[in-house]
Amino acid sequence: MQLRILVAIAVLVYTPGLIAADDQQGTIGEAAQALPLFDAHMHWKRPAWEPYPPEKVLSLMDANGVAMALVSSSPDEGTITLWQYAPRRIVPEMRPYNEQLGPSNWTRGEGVGDYIENRVRQYPHEGIGEFHMHAVDPDDEPLMRRIVALAIEKNIPLHVHSGHRPIEYLYSLDPRLTVIWAHAGMSEPPDVIEAMMARYATLHADTSYREWEILRGADGIDADWRRVLERFADRFMVGSDTWVNGQWASYDRLMATNRQWLAQLTPATAHNIAYRNAERLFGRRIGRQLFGTR
Repeated sequence: MQLRILVAIAVLVYTPGLIAADDQQGTIGEAAQALPLFDAHMHWKRPAWEPYPPEKVLSLMDANGVAMALVSSSPDEGTITLWQYAPRRIVPEMRPYNEQLGPSNWTRGEGVGDYIENRVRQYPHEGIGEFHMHAVDPDDEPLMRRIVALAIEKNIPLHVHSGHRPIEYLYSLDPRLTVIWAHAGMSEPPDVIEAMMARYATLHADTSYREWEILRGADGIDADWRRVLERFADRFMVGSDTWVNGQWASYDRLMATNRQWLAQLTPATAHNIAYRNAERLFGRRIGRQLFGTR
């Protein structure tokens, strides 16, 4: 009997598959450097078109191990141009901004509902956003109901820059909705993010502009952020938010920072946040085979 117990222990310790399963309790560490990334918050706005043409955007993505990106632009023509240049690497989403309409007034634009719907039906947009909702305005409800209905019809997410109350409002319009919460609420603390994720099963989030809150020092991670990221490992994605050219100039640093905090997570969580969640959300195969391709 004692011999059988010893053999069983030996099998548990030395069987490769079981060792790999046990490793899931540790962190991915240096292996995070090899992860293909999905950038879930990229803009290619008009001021970037000349200094960062499509070939340079793809070069930056390749150099930083970014296999694919969710892109919205002001105006939308930028997104379509980038998608046409690299359809295997760019997931387009429809942003309702242009030179006249932006974060503070886009819902007041004449014909904005028709514009959004026409662009989503004309082009293969796989999301609507990123758009800002600074507050819930009852006057905007007809437009928001129209946008929500379009998202449900097309089975695409809304990409929303807001605090938690506008997210609650959107789900009240239709609980079937899927939302990507830009910047994970921007200034919302981890406990609020956690409560929202627990409440809404189809709420995802990108972590752009939260990198330095998540990362504590060169080799650490904030304990509250770790708890939330591990608990909802199937619904977070990284992002760069290239809303100004300074973000493009810092693209190497942004992606390196994301890899630093991904390295502090369990292997399964790191793989999910790096690219697997995007694979599920957008029905794409994301991997290193995409580097050097368009």
